[in-house]
Amino acid sequence: MLLTPIQIIIMILAIAAGAIINRFLPFVLFPEGKKVPAYITYLGTVLPPTMMGLLVVFCLKSVSITRAPFGIPEALAIVVVIAMHLRKSNALLSIGGGTAVYMMLLQLVF
Repeated sequence: MLLTPIQIIIMILAIAAGAIINRFLPFVLFPEGKKVPAYITYLGTVLPPTMMGLLVVFCLKSVSITRAPFGIPEALAIVVVIAMHLRKSNALLSIGGGTAVYMMLLQLVF
């Protein structure tokens, strides 16, 4: 389906408005100097690990341990991510290293 130029402009403006609202809304709702509600603080501590767990489950949902390669590349990549994170404590480096190992295993080994 091709969009008209007007539809494209409206879509871009809607996406930009959504991004701007998402960026500025926290500053409007929780101005500096005002105490942040306890439930927001709780969500701030609970949601990041929860989202990481959700992403792991999502990434591994289609892995089959009953047919080749039996989830071996995924398991090795997870071990690399954990080892790199324990050693360097850098999430970006850990995720990038694990992704590189996984892709190399898929392309060169399995």
